[in-house]
Amino acid sequence: MELTKNKAVLDWIDQQIKITTPDQVVWIDGTEDQLEALREEACATGEIYKLNQEKLPGCYLHRSDPSDVARVESRTFICCKEKENAGPTNNWMDPVEMHAMLDGICAGAMKGRTMYVIPYSMGPVGSPFAKYGIELTDSIYVVLNMAIMTRVGKAILDQLGDSPDFIKGLHCKADLDPEKRYIVQFPEENAIVSVNSGYGGNVLQGKKCFALRIASNLGRQENWLAEHMLILGIQNPQGEVRYVTGAFPSACGKTNLAMLIPPEGYQKDGWKCWCVGDDIAWLRVGEDGRLWAVNPEKGFFGVAPGTNASSNPNALATTHKGTIFTNVALNLDDDTVWWEKLDKNPPKNALDWMGNPWSPETAQGPAAHPNSRFTAPAENCPCISSEFENPAGVPISAIIFGGRRAKTAPLVYQSRDWNHGVFVGSIMGSEKTAAAEGQVGETRRDPMAMIPFCGYHMADYWQHWLDMGNIIPNQPKIFNVNWFRTDENGNFIWPGFGENLRVLEWILKRCFDEADAKETEIGYLPKAEDINLTGLDLDVETLEGLLSVDRDLWKAEVAGIRDFYQQFGDKLPKELAKELADLEARLNA
Repeated sequence: MELTKNKAVLDWIDQQIKITTPDQVVWIDGTEDQLEALREEACATGEIYKLNQEKLPGCYLHRSDPSDVARVESRTFICCKEKENAGPTNNWMDPVEMHAMLDGICAGAMKGRTMYVIPYSMGPVGSPFAKYGIELTDSIYVVLNMAIMTRVGKAILDQLGDSPDFIKGLHCKADLDPEKRYIVQFPEENAIVSVNSGYGGNVLQGKKCFALRIASNLGRQENWLAEHMLILGIQNPQGEVRYVTGAFPSACGKTNLAMLIPPEGYQKDGWKCWCVGDDIAWLRVGEDGRLWAVNPEKGFFGVAPGTNASSNPNALATTHKGTIFTNVALNLDDDTVWWEKLDKNPPKNALDWMGNPWSPETAQGPAAHPNSRFTAPAENCPCISSEFENPAGVPISAIIFGGRRAKTAPLVYQSRDWNHGVFVGSIMGSEKTAAAEGQVGETRRDPMAMIPFCGYHMADYWQHWLDMGNIIPNQPKIFNVNWFRTDENGNFIWPGFGENLRVLEWILKRCFDEADAKETEIGYLPKAEDINLTGLDLDVETLEGLLSVDRDLWKAEVAGIRDFYQQFGDKLPKELAKELADLEARLNA
């Protein structure tokens, strides 16, 4: 039964039905009855496995094909008419050629299967931020995950009305052939096609495909920003909540920061932290001239291994009900799940992520895949913000960029102004930590943590950031943090985790003119006495070391930035070239 009379929607679905030839079409209305029936069906076919409903109510386990366990950047494409518009950091193919190839792969791919029509909203339905999409899929796993990660159902179609303004998404599992696996964004058509994958990051199209690759391009057209950022509310002892966003490359503590737990002393003083989003922020200029942010998602798609009661108790608590686990181990003794570093008691009698018998004594490999996941409702999170569903979003005081640098970047510094802040974001990077990733210590640049997710030319993306600075009357201040400075033995000097609130406190004081700073070649740094060390086993001298700027290291950094910028040629915004030249001049002064 069709849930809409929208001609643009129905015509497009008819085209896809003709290509994929499903046996039947089911519209997802968003009701719990329908979702429960789909869960039962997926359990009957083995697509998902029902876990212990007393210990993990509403929770299920899914195993993806062993060849299909992560995002595949090499098979991810941005297809626009001009190759130049995709830029040097994206894979490109002519849209006409790509459509022809995809139509061939998808031809008859749903024969013998059901096509599910998922109407979904990114952002609260009816919000000025909200954007609507329809994903067609032959996977119940995708339906159930999208129902956790986004707002799905008839309400979206009612909101869309007769408008043709929706993001078109087709997903075909096909036969999971890795050589014919493609995740393709067509930004000029507001369309997404993913084929031959069943892994969440490739097939939950609301996530990176729509919320970043397509949305970043929409933001450029409509004067807003779609960013790979957490959103965190920090409540001070006076009861004021101030909000920050932050972009961090992988393995830089982004989820921990999004669900920050204040140190004990701060808690006693009345500090609290509230999670608005752990991964994606859409930012618009509000009527008051400030930048406002909304998390367009409704759930968390988190990495399981390493998540535990000490590393991130809030994330762990979020997974205890209504969660789908993917590629973790199954404890056969009580039908619960386990993954590496969950606790120190691995199950004696388990199935690993591929469904093979596993025990600590006989283990040939890990119990859970290193990229195993949980899809959990955000409302489960103990520190979820009361503003999570606010259609207006939250006002942003600070934008924080972070990376993993052993020596170069200080613990925290503030940009001189908006343009300098965009420069700071554009040079973000992390040093490689494992030999398998290439040379240890080599810096991998990941501007704004968007290299894999920007839907158009990265230099145009920076230009859009610079242009946004001209239309935000009350700009947030921009900072850089680095929790990862190491001593001569390679040990981290700063304790990180909840203690990072000490740095965020200074950042927010700067935003409200409540703290001083000293000017350096790279930006404004805190005075050591302005970072609260009470209750921390760290002396002022060590902190001063963390806040030091090594001119020689930064001169080498300038050379590295210049090399990185070269790939963008004449498209590099002149403002960023000037920022680099100015930095070099200050270092040589």
